[in-house]
Amino acid sequence: QVQLVESGGRLVQAGGSLRLSCAAPGTMFILGWFRQAPGKQRELVAQMDIGGNSRIGDSVKDRFTIFRDSIENTVILQMERLKAEDSGVYFCSGGGSWYSQDYWGQGTQVTVSS
Repeated sequence: QVQLVESGGRLVQAGGSLRLSCAAPGTMFILGWFRQAPGKQRELVAQMDIGGNSRIGDSVKDRFTIFRDSIENTVILQMERLKAEDSGVYFCSGGGSWYSQDYWGQGTQVTVSS
């Protein structure tokens, strides 16, 4: 069973920064992050393919950056200038398609206090 393992979620004040990390058990074409707030649908945060191409959600485009270490099979989400609306469970995703995720992590909670 493929398991993506996230880490880094915690409580942070608005305006602060946070770094999330996800480790994949092997090479995946695309690794990324989605998030889900209570009562809302899961939404794209950022994805990156093995060649460095990326998709970034509109609401985070100027504040979040995605990095990928293809040797370590990890993907990092660097979040800056956090807002209360960034709160939610952040899920690591992986697979071969931008629009269909084959694998999910268990999720890590990010809470931004205003």
